[in-house]
Amino acid sequence: MTRAEFEKLVGAALRKLPRPFREKMANIAVVVEDWADEETLEEMGVEPPDTLYGLYRGVDLTHRDTSYGNVLPDTIHIYQGPIEEDCADREEMADLVRDVVIHEVGHYFGLDDETMDDIEETL
Repeated sequence: MTRAEFEKLVGAALRKLPRPFREKMANIAVVVEDWADEETLEEMGVEPPDTLYGLYRGVDLTHRDTSYGNVLPDTIHIYQGPIEEDCADREEMADLVRDVVIHEVGHYFGLDDETMDDIEETL
Protein backbone atom coordinates (compact mmCIF):
# COMPACT_ATOMS: atom_id res chain seq x y z
CA MET A 1 0.00 0.00 0.00
CA THR A 2 1.31 3.45 -0.79
CA ARG A 3 1.93 5.98 1.96
CA ALA A 4 -0.92 8.14 0.64
CA GLU A 5 -3.37 5.21 0.77
CA PHE A 6 -2.26 4.34 4.29
CA GLU A 7 -2.58 7.95 5.41
CA LYS A 8 -6.16 7.91 4.12
CA LEU A 9 -6.88 4.96 6.44
CA VAL A 10 -5.44 6.95 9.35
CA GLY A 11 -7.46 10.02 8.37
CA ALA A 12 -10.64 7.97 8.13
CA ALA A 13 -10.01 6.51 11.59
CA LEU A 14 -9.56 10.01 13.03
CA ARG A 15 -12.75 11.27 11.36
CA LYS A 16 -14.71 8.35 12.84
CA LEU A 17 -13.80 9.33 16.40
CA PRO A 18 -16.87 10.63 18.25
CA ARG A 19 -17.26 14.38 17.80
CA PRO A 20 -16.82 15.23 21.51
CA PHE A 21 -13.37 13.62 21.41
CA ARG A 22 -12.35 15.20 18.09
CA GLU A 23 -13.38 18.62 19.36
CA LYS A 24 -11.23 18.29 22.48
CA MET A 25 -8.09 17.32 20.56
CA ALA A 26 -5.72 20.27 20.18
CA ASN A 27 -2.00 20.78 19.67
CA ILE A 28 -1.48 17.21 18.46
CA ALA A 29 0.05 15.92 15.24
CA VAL A 30 -0.60 12.48 13.80
CA VAL A 31 2.30 11.20 11.72
CA VAL A 32 2.76 8.03 9.73
CA GLU A 33 6.18 6.42 9.72
CA ASP A 34 7.51 3.20 8.23
CA TRP A 35 8.69 1.50 11.45
CA ALA A 36 9.63 2.53 14.97
CA ASP A 37 13.39 3.04 15.12
CA GLU A 38 15.65 0.98 17.37
CA GLU A 39 15.98 3.79 19.90
CA THR A 40 12.20 4.07 20.27
CA LEU A 41 11.78 0.30 20.61
CA GLU A 42 14.49 0.21 23.26
CA GLU A 43 12.97 3.18 25.11
CA MET A 44 9.58 1.46 25.14
CA GLY A 45 11.06 -1.88 26.22
CA VAL A 46 10.01 -3.65 23.03
CA GLU A 47 12.25 -6.47 21.88
CA PRO A 48 12.08 -8.32 18.56
CA PRO A 49 10.09 -10.04 17.31
CA ASP A 50 7.62 -7.62 18.94
CA THR A 51 7.20 -4.14 17.53
CA LEU A 52 4.97 -1.10 17.82
CA TYR A 53 1.92 -0.25 15.74
CA GLY A 54 1.63 3.20 17.26
CA LEU A 55 2.98 5.50 19.94
CA TYR A 56 1.74 8.62 21.73
CA ARG A 57 4.35 11.14 22.83
CA GLY A 58 3.38 14.18 24.83
CA VAL A 59 1.70 15.48 27.95
CA ASP A 60 -1.72 13.89 28.24
CA LEU A 61 -4.71 16.04 29.13
CA THR A 62 -4.82 14.82 32.73
CA HIS A 63 -1.33 16.19 33.38
CA ARG A 64 -1.82 19.65 31.89
CA ASP A 65 -2.39 22.62 34.12
CA THR A 66 -2.59 26.38 33.70
CA SER A 67 1.15 26.58 33.02
CA TYR A 68 0.83 24.31 29.97
CA GLY A 69 1.36 26.33 26.81
CA ASN A 70 3.86 27.40 24.19
CA VAL A 71 4.87 23.81 23.57
CA LEU A 72 5.40 21.77 20.47
CA PRO A 73 2.47 19.55 19.52
CA ASP A 74 2.09 16.14 21.09
CA THR A 75 2.46 13.40 18.49
CA ILE A 76 0.76 10.17 17.64
CA HIS A 77 3.01 7.98 15.51
CA ILE A 78 1.36 5.29 13.40
CA TYR A 79 3.79 2.71 12.03
CA GLN A 80 2.79 1.48 8.58
CA GLY A 81 5.31 -1.36 8.22
CA PRO A 82 4.23 -3.60 11.10
CA ILE A 83 0.55 -2.97 10.42
CA GLU A 84 0.93 -3.98 6.78
CA GLU A 85 3.04 -6.96 7.74
CA ASP A 86 0.47 -8.30 10.20
CA CYS A 87 -2.66 -7.79 8.09
CA ALA A 88 -3.94 -10.05 5.32
CA ASP A 89 -5.90 -7.43 3.38
CA ARG A 90 -7.00 -3.80 3.23
CA GLU A 91 -10.09 -4.40 5.40
CA GLU A 92 -8.06 -5.97 8.18
CA MET A 93 -5.54 -3.14 7.87
CA ALA A 94 -8.29 -0.51 8.17
CA ASP A 95 -9.61 -2.25 11.31
CA LEU A 96 -6.16 -2.40 12.90
CA VAL A 97 -5.40 1.23 12.00
CA ARG A 98 -8.70 2.24 13.62
CA ASP A 99 -7.84 0.29 16.78
CA VAL A 100 -4.33 1.77 16.95
CA VAL A 101 -5.59 5.32 16.41
CA ILE A 102 -8.23 4.88 19.13
CA HIS A 103 -5.62 3.42 21.49
CA GLU A 104 -3.15 6.27 20.99
CA VAL A 105 -5.87 8.92 21.24
CA GLY A 106 -6.82 7.24 24.52
CA HIS A 107 -3.30 7.96 25.78
CA TYR A 108 -3.74 11.61 24.75
CA PHE A 109 -6.81 11.70 27.01
CA GLY A 110 -4.82 10.19 29.87
CA LEU A 111 -5.92 6.57 29.74
CA ASP A 112 -3.30 3.94 30.50
CA ASP A 113 -3.01 0.57 28.75
CA GLU A 114 -4.71 -1.31 31.59
CA THR A 115 -7.71 1.00 31.59
CA MET A 116 -8.04 0.76 27.81
CA ASP A 117 -7.82 -3.04 27.99
CA ASP A 118 -10.62 -3.04 30.58
CA ILE A 119 -12.76 -0.80 28.37
CA GLU A 120 -12.15 -2.99 25.31
CA GLU A 121 -13.22 -6.08 27.25
CA THR A 122 -16.57 -4.48 28.07
CA LEU A 123 -17.32 -3.49 24.47
